[in-house]
Amino acid sequence: MVEVKGLSSYSPLGHLNEFRKDPLRFLIDLYTNHETIVSFRFAHRKMNLLLDPDLIREVLVTKQNSFHKSKPFQEMKTLLGEGLLTSEDEVHMRQRRLIQPSFTKQHIQSYAEDMAMITEEFIRYWNDGEDRLISRDMMELTLAIIAKTMFSMDMKQGHDRVGRHFDIIMDIATKRIRSVLKTPLLLNTPKNKSLTEAIKAIDKVLYEIIEKRNNSDTKDDLLGLLMRARDEESKQGMTNQQLRDEAMTIFLAGHETTANALSWCLYLLTQHSDKAKLLYEEVDRVLGKRRVNYHSMKDLIYTQQIIWESMRLYPPAWLISRKAVEDVSIGDYRIHKGETVMMSSYIMQHSDKYFQNAGEFIPERFKNGKVEGVPEFAYFPFGGGPRVCIGNHFAIMEATLVLATIVQHFSIELAPNHHKVETEPLITLRPKNGLRMIVKKRK
Repeated sequence: MVEVKGLSSYSPLGHLNEFRKDPLRFLIDLYTNHETIVSFRFAHRKMNLLLDPDLIREVLVTKQNSFHKSKPFQEMKTLLGEGLLTSEDEVHMRQRRLIQPSFTKQHIQSYAEDMAMITEEFIRYWNDGEDRLISRDMMELTLAIIAKTMFSMDMKQGHDRVGRHFDIIMDIATKRIRSVLKTPLLLNTPKNKSLTEAIKAIDKVLYEIIEKRNNSDTKDDLLGLLMRARDEESKQGMTNQQLRDEAMTIFLAGHETTANALSWCLYLLTQHSDKAKLLYEEVDRVLGKRRVNYHSMKDLIYTQQIIWESMRLYPPAWLISRKAVEDVSIGDYRIHKGETVMMSSYIMQHSDKYFQNAGEFIPERFKNGKVEGVPEFAYFPFGGGPRVCIGNHFAIMEATLVLATIVQHFSIELAPNHHKVETEPLITLRPKNGLRMIVKKRK
């Protein structure tokens, strides 16, 4: 195993400052100068970056029992509790068994009408020629969709009651994850107070909804399905605390990632008019003036190719990390208990080793979500193995329906004198300072 040398190797923080300054550049430089695996330090912690799809498969699939979510990610337990993203071992397996049926293709089909209807309602207030912060729009729109499909909440309720609190949480949580020394949450610092108050505000909303449902007939939304779910082995359902944790997890993962995917998708279309033209032609041919629905998706082939390719270039979940809970061999390398392994979909999906003209936007390279001849873990925007994103089908359906609805009614251009478009790799991969676009009604 190769270890990164240089001045940072002797710093008390190791390479942490380099990573904080520009995470993607740091990882790309490692990928460019090394093969298969490379190690470095974040303070006292040894990190191992995996650069080979076969090694990534071992960690996520064949030897996943030897790993837990890494320590910095456990910072999210403050918000998510023992939800699917943060729970481990038996707790995770039990919750996954309970939740999985709610995310089958059969179940998520029923949400397609809501997704299309909410998108139409949202863009109805866009004016011809208007300059809009489209990245903010996508956050509000996907939050409205998850609020409706999860809790049967209307668009305004979703934003006012939980949206603004999530913004505070994501900002503070990201900074805590990247800190070596974290201020204990018990200390009443301004940031701790803001974080605690934001979580309490969302908790209040979630518990009110759960209690109301406990005392009435449940609805056929995601929360209703989770409340009726019973474990096949124990025959037990979820406690209110478990419902809260999973609801919080779905709220966070269900709007943040899809919003970023759509924002980057729209940006790429503004930079590639030839691809945008093909998209408009497909949507016009398939939909005409009709509202998009689940059955339209089988004919919206190019629309989905655009989404898959956009997620290759700008994967929302750009970095995955795991902590070894025992000594384990990965390929020819030995990972010791307590060490962290990192896997970046961003650097793998930008590799010319696996993708021809990797830096170019070529939606046509995808067929049914895959690229011919490319190893499975060279493209993994939803992770993989037993902990693959449970909402992957939900997210692709939502992105397809939203994108088709937007371009059915509007053409979009990047705003004049736009700031330099850059990535901001927080917990998810956001466009730094947002994306401003001019929306023009299509005749």
